[in-house]
Amino acid sequence: MSTISYLTRIEFGEGQISRLQELLDGLNVKRPLIATDKGLVATGLVGKIAALLKEKPAVFDGTPANPTEEAVLAAHAAYRDNGCDGIIGLGGGSALDLAKGVRLLTGHEGPLAQYTLVAGGLSRIHGRICPMIAVPTTSGTGSEVGRAAVIITAEGRKLGIISPHMLPSIALCDPELTYGLPPGLTAATGMDAVSHCLETFMAPSFNPPADAIAMDGLTRGWRSLRAAVADGKNEAARNDMMMCALEGAMAFQKGLGAVHALTHPLGAIRSLNLHHGTLNAILMPAVLRFNRQAIGRKWETLEAFFQAAPDKAIETLNQDIGIPSGLAALGVTDDMMKLVSEEALKDHCHATNPRLATAADYLAIMREAA
Repeated sequence: MSTISYLTRIEFGEGQISRLQELLDGLNVKRPLIATDKGLVATGLVGKIAALLKEKPAVFDGTPANPTEEAVLAAHAAYRDNGCDGIIGLGGGSALDLAKGVRLLTGHEGPLAQYTLVAGGLSRIHGRICPMIAVPTTSGTGSEVGRAAVIITAEGRKLGIISPHMLPSIALCDPELTYGLPPGLTAATGMDAVSHCLETFMAPSFNPPADAIAMDGLTRGWRSLRAAVADGKNEAARNDMMMCALEGAMAFQKGLGAVHALTHPLGAIRSLNLHHGTLNAILMPAVLRFNRQAIGRKWETLEAFFQAAPDKAIETLNQDIGIPSGLAALGVTDDMMKLVSEEALKDHCHATNPRLATAADYLAIMREAA
């Protein structure tokens, strides 16, 4: 027997951002906080979206590339000091996860570490928290429909806070917000979405709906990522990539795997501040090879889909869209890898990889991807 559930309300389509005030009214939110980053403020997008609202919202723009507990606390202070009663997460996965962290603190006392899955936090999280609308501006993490917020806690560990209560009240997905996203960011976020589809499909849990959704997302990502990188205003490609990200996250409630068990602690290396999607892309071929013996016919399914060995297909895609050549090119040293290999064993994605890895296995995967 398997318990299978999906998910939250999703409003998807070009121009849907114009409905933001209507959706806030439906949630009875009078004074929202927009949680975003300085880059989006500089583009003018935050101002344009704020102008859609009846009253000027509060704005927190201090989201770092990998969200931290320190930033969550600062944003929560802005929420409290401005008398807010709801939150809009606007941006990539970092802004959405930070917004989820703020939302958690509207009904729970800190620190955040006690709510992480590895610390048994699932049972400590309840639904008496403020409403949230998630508005993605990249097509990668799928955090808009994810149960998790992945945050670097005060102790310096990048961990998942996971609960059905962490799902945004509404995911407002407008592909127009991704038009013109730079090629490098399109590539990195796109490979994040593709990696979610691949890892979910490989995960061993019995969940045929998740497998089907993952394969549809993979189909969209495979046919459109190159085009989205080449032309930031390719409407069909941008639509496909936003749906790929959405479906990857809808499916990964089934579980992820070794790629994410490694990229979470790699992303916690503060001196490097590495992009999650880039790390996923670099590690995926080596993890595919590691998992091959454990996934049985699914390897053959992927081979038929790609019309090539899956690991080779992803390596070629990475080269075509300009993903860096390996971990060493990002500044990851062997000493860092040794530490990460131990931390990966503690990550919540470790247990759902189809082939259980040891620290030595993780180190070998990273060295292969260096």
